[in-house]
Amino acid sequence: MATEPKAPAVEEVHILWISEGMSCDGDSVSVTAAGQPGIEDVLLGAIPGLPKVHLHNKVLSPTLGGEEFLAPFRQAAVDQLDAPFVLVIEGSIPNENINGEGYWTSFGNDEATGEPLTLNWWIDRLAPKAWGVVAIGTCATYGGIHAMAGNPTGCMGLADYLGWDFRSAGGLPIVNVPGCPVQPENFMETLTWLLYQAAGLAPVIPLDSQLRPQWLFGKTVHEGCDRAGYYEQGDFAEDYNSVKCLVKVGCWGPVVNCNVPKRGWMAGIGGCPNVGGICIGCTMPGFPDKFMPFMDAPPGAGLSSAVSGVYGPFIRRMRGITNKTVNKEPKWRHNRRQLTTGYSPRWGN
Repeated sequence: MATEPKAPAVEEVHILWISEGMSCDGDSVSVTAAGQPGIEDVLLGAIPGLPKVHLHNKVLSPTLGGEEFLAPFRQAAVDQLDAPFVLVIEGSIPNENINGEGYWTSFGNDEATGEPLTLNWWIDRLAPKAWGVVAIGTCATYGGIHAMAGNPTGCMGLADYLGWDFRSAGGLPIVNVPGCPVQPENFMETLTWLLYQAAGLAPVIPLDSQLRPQWLFGKTVHEGCDRAGYYEQGDFAEDYNSVKCLVKVGCWGPVVNCNVPKRGWMAGIGGCPNVGGICIGCTMPGFPDKFMPFMDAPPGAGLSSAVSGVYGPFIRRMRGITNKTVNKEPKWRHNRRQLTTGYSPRWGN
């Protein structure tokens, strides 16, 4: 049986990172906090097996800007870049079909006319040529804040713009890494997987139905939360000064796909509920509209907490009794002359 020929391994990769979507550059800033791996480790070749990486990001690039910075983007648009590239989009995608006589956002100017080149112009030309396409942050993945009801820009996520069935030149779907901003290691792990895949050293990256890496977004906030045990025992916070479960004061953790409470934010420290903040669902496609108003208890919180409130106190009471029992040393541990452990010598005394 004939097998499909294996794509040649990539030895050198450009990362063309455009943050001219509707955004605050928070994802670029967040990634600088990554440590496992750090962005500098990837760029300096400190990770064995990765291709050589050239990063082009306006916040992180040593090039100040202007045409020198734009050069690799222009080369990629006309198939003249010297190596394959991964396109990273930061910020939500505005609908330029409804921009009136202007434009919503731009990245550089047309060399012939001097007119601004819109983000959409660049995506149209670069995405089909890219080995892989990554949307970083909730704005780029699902539209985020700029796409909420009432916005005049018609903003959307990258998959809404390119199509959810889009495939890159490397045969990959869009890879979504949401977060507002993105958790730094979540993005760097994803990027590292893609680079290993490009080098022929990793299988195809596993994504869920919302194009998120499965191993990062397969569990809920609740499943990794330090406070989850309080929920199970029906022990709920009534205000933000409590260490108990925050569901009654607005936390959406039980229904939100996110690993931040388990992973922490920097060096394993932080994560919204871990430090007293409620989860407002910022990694979810429905954010922010479906999670507002943020400080109100989520739908179902009353019912679930009521049910938990029935069996939780009983469970707490039973566990309290057991705790008192196991919180004492066994009675045979003593300094008296008799051995009272129950030991019976097989061959007599």
